[in-house]
Amino acid sequence: MGTESSRHSSVLITGGSGVIGRALCVEFGRAGWNVGVHYRARREEAERTAAAVVECGGMASCLQADIRESQHVQTMVDTFRSQWGRLDVLICNAGQAGSGLVLKISRERWASTIQTNLTGTFHCFQAAGPVMIGQGGGSVLVVTSFAALQGTTGQAAYAAAKAGLLGLVKSAAREWGVHNVRVNAVCPGWHRSDLAGSAMPTESELHEAMGVNQHVLGRLMDVESVAHSVYHLALLPAASGQIWNLDSRIL
Repeated sequence: MGTESSRHSSVLITGGSGVIGRALCVEFGRAGWNVGVHYRARREEAERTAAAVVECGGMASCLQADIRESQHVQTMVDTFRSQWGRLDVLICNAGQAGSGLVLKISRERWASTIQTNLTGTFHCFQAAGPVMIGQGGGSVLVVTSFAALQGTTGQAAYAAAKAGLLGLVKSAAREWGVHNVRVNAVCPGWHRSDLAGSAMPTESELHEAMGVNQHVLGRLMDVESVAHSVYHLALLPAASGQIWNLDSRIL
């Protein structure tokens, strides 16, 4: 998609008020993109992200939506298009942690986690897909988790939702390839944030994990490196239906 290299390219990033979301927004802003910074409730944090985008050379607007509501998402995408004219890249980064053992997690917690992480992304696909198909191409990149590939004790709802995203990504990639729309997924690894919470490993735990073929390098990817990687993965012209893991864990 040739327009992706110009200063008029536009990206919509859900969860732009969070740690990874902000790093992603800034990365695209640094390359001169128009950046839509989505948020649900943390308006001040989203505005901080937008200011950071402008400071590094991009353009930005804040867009509020509860992605659990399909009409909210449709309004967000419509507003984005009216502001920037195109939607070249969509990054589905918004998410919610869902701690709880299979036998103990409440139905309400299960439903909320699935609704945010999986159904919310589905709403974004339904709103953005027709736009990209109509304009002749685009790129969708979904932020998922290594938990989707191996499960995680105490995070059944989160792992199930993130695993569901992999099926959604591969199905959309098959359906939209003929329209020059690429759909991929990325597992960014752990980063210190509200979402990671108590699941964030300590340095000693990382070194211990090296002995069981996890984190074989014994260190994490920093969030800036993740953002840099995601930026380039989103622009790969001939990759679709793929899942990239950005740390040294091995299945």
